[in-house]
Amino acid sequence: MDLHDGHPFWLINSGLPVKYPQLKKDSDVDVVILGGGITGAIHAYYFARKGINAVVLEKRSVGLGSTCASTALLQYQIDTPLSELIEHVGEEDAVRAYELCAQSIKKTKKMCKNVGFKGFSERPTVFYASWKKDVPLVEKEYELHKKYGFEVEFLEGDMLKEQYGLDFPCAMRSQHSAVIDAYALTHKLLKYARKKAKIKTYDRTAVTNIEHGKKQVKLTTEQGNVVTAKHLVYAVGYEIVDYLEKDIVDLHSTYAIVSEQMEDVKEFWPDNALIWETKDPYLYMRTTEDNRIMLGGRDEDGYNPKLRAELMEKKQQQLADDFAKLFPEYAFTPEFFWAGTFGSTKDGLPYIGKYEKKPGGLFALGFGGNGITFSVISAKILRDLILGNENPDAQVFAFDR
Repeated sequence: MDLHDGHPFWLINSGLPVKYPQLKKDSDVDVVILGGGITGAIHAYYFARKGINAVVLEKRSVGLGSTCASTALLQYQIDTPLSELIEHVGEEDAVRAYELCAQSIKKTKKMCKNVGFKGFSERPTVFYASWKKDVPLVEKEYELHKKYGFEVEFLEGDMLKEQYGLDFPCAMRSQHSAVIDAYALTHKLLKYARKKAKIKTYDRTAVTNIEHGKKQVKLTTEQGNVVTAKHLVYAVGYEIVDYLEKDIVDLHSTYAIVSEQMEDVKEFWPDNALIWETKDPYLYMRTTEDNRIMLGGRDEDGYNPKLRAELMEKKQQQLADDFAKLFPEYAFTPEFFWAGTFGSTKDGLPYIGKYEKKPGGLFALGFGGNGITFSVISAKILRDLILGNENPDAQVFAFDR
């Protein structure tokens, strides 16, 4: 699957920091992690912490799928507002999903420390009402988030304008957020997994056939090697449509842009907060460690790589114009621009766990804007399943929900 176009900032910023071998022999392990992006790497880290005998297989070079195109905003808020998620899955499961996302950001901070990754930065989030008609939504979200113990503040329009320069009716400011470089962290996690538990990563190793049996899963690679395992973790992201007949995700195209460095600016707005809005599709933005503005949005429905590429120039200009309208005081000069594939589910939640038609298969499918936080949740759940432990949170993200 063709997952992105253009020049993702993270790939150019970090290059290819690690070289991984190609699998050239048969192998027998307890667990195969299929996918060498940030999701696969997080699972490798979690499995390594418990000494699980695993191997990571990636058909590209590590991190060159959706990971290098991720804008890597870590938020406990998901694409479906809490008030709407309650209508989909009930109050208990909806609140629990939000709580787990908040916890996952704390876990990511600890994970980064354990692997020696210094690019984790905690930030607040500002979620503003794009139109007057959206004020009730923001007010309702604020009341619910406050009720369930999340650290939030309500900003009236004048306060929002005074503090952030944003001329909108109101906003909710929340904590429990962060930013990272998902591509660089992927390599750090895989290095840790190899050192901690000898979990090896093989890239340029495409799997051409998978046989799910009652006692084992058998994978055959493009080179003709066979890997057998008790469990197969599908960490393939949006490419799951190539492996699963169940219709669980709608694919779309999204666009992102990064400015040149603004060396003289230490803080663009208070705490360099993450900013997003109620409009659908929404505009979102963050800053980088080297003083750049990164923003994304202008989504298009459907998976159409040709159309995605044709729209690149138009979308770049639209995003630059979007930023200029919000913050005219900054001279935004685009330097990096790319387009990528993303997916959305019926309720905004990921699919995690077992799927009865794929015995031995375990799925780590975090879609939408929370793929990384969902992956941390998934890694804990799937690790418990592999070790034979109960995890009560598994039902929140199950295929039959």
